[in-house]
Amino acid sequence: MADKVRIASLQQLKAESKKIVMVTAYDYPTGRLADEAGVDVVHVGDSLANILGYGDEIPVTLDDMIHHTAAVRRGVKRALLMADMPFMTYKVSPEEALRNAARLVQQGGAEVVKMEGGCEICPTIRKVAQAGIAVMGHIGVMPQSVHAQSGYKVRGKEADETERLIEDALAIEEAGCFAIVLEVVGWDSARRITEALRVPTIGIGSGAECDGQIMVMVELIGLSFRQQPRYVKRYSEAGDAIRGAVESFAREVRSGAYPDRQHAYLAREKKEE
Repeated sequence: MADKVRIASLQQLKAESKKIVMVTAYDYPTGRLADEAGVDVVHVGDSLANILGYGDEIPVTLDDMIHHTAAVRRGVKRALLMADMPFMTYKVSPEEALRNAARLVQQGGAEVVKMEGGCEICPTIRKVAQAGIAVMGHIGVMPQSVHAQSGYKVRGKEADETERLIEDALAIEEAGCFAIVLEVVGWDSARRITEALRVPTIGIGSGAECDGQIMVMVELIGLSFRQQPRYVKRYSEAGDAIRGAVESFAREVRSGAYPDRQHAYLAREKKEE
């Protein structure tokens, strides 16, 4: 097995101009498969809403995140394991944020946590990072603030907004973030932010100039039932394969073709003989 991925590994990749690969997974099978595929970071995101049937990320709780992070933890050996801090678990106070981050690490097995926000959450990032819990930042489109942001619109299209994003990125880097996700940020703005930072940037819908890219597992394999963002590339249609397999099973059960003697339980076979 290749060496365990650490925060220093990601910093080295940026220094060598090598791309960082992140995939969002939600359970033991997808976490294990992502790890075996050789990604650098497996991310348990509050986009868990995808598989819990919610319309957006707001209903996802800390207990949900701990439960699913622990499942992914059992499947991930090499990759760095990161978990999102869900809605309102880190914005009430730095002290509450630290308690909640500690639960994600201690009970969920996360190695690092991720928070959305810019300058306004610097005291929280500093508190958590100084306690020894690594923090990844997240700016641009922030799903937990999607209503306040009036939807999923590209950020950094105008010069003044780009400057604010750069200011936020530099501030949360200084507060202690070891890397920053840029979600749906204009390509040129993402390039400028990446060049301004010492820490790696991870893009999602933000162009190829970022230091790495992240994709949600259920979207890249065709298992998401949400409307797909324009930046999503589906690398397989697992949903169609699963539906087809279940349809075949149902047909064979109804026709009597399954189970046949080849697939009968061994103990039952011996008893009949």
